Amino acid sequence: MTEPRTAPRITITYCTQCNWLLRAGWMAQELLNTFGTDLGEVALIPGTGGIFVVTAGDRVVWDRKTDGGFPDIVTLKQRVRDVVDPERDLGHGDAARRAQE
Repeated sequence: MTEPRTAPRITITYCTQCNWLLRAGWMAQELLNTFGTDLGEVALIPGTGGIFVVTAGDRVVWDRKTDGGFPDIVTLKQRVRDVVDPERDLGHGDAARRAQE
């Protein structure tokens, strides 16, 4: 018998001082809409000091300070997909990638 696959946990840590809750919530909604039950959870974690970090499992997929600002939603979905389900086609979000191949 094979072990059941554990769906990954996505976390979005956002700065409460900067009022980024709505941005974090919208991104969580977009990820849940795209990946559905392939995600185990999307958690919003309040922070301070200008933080905006998205993780998939134990991997950082976006860090505002390292990556420079906020991701557009297509880029965020691609980065999450690359961790969660690398074979998944994101449709129009992958059109530019397919054109380059």
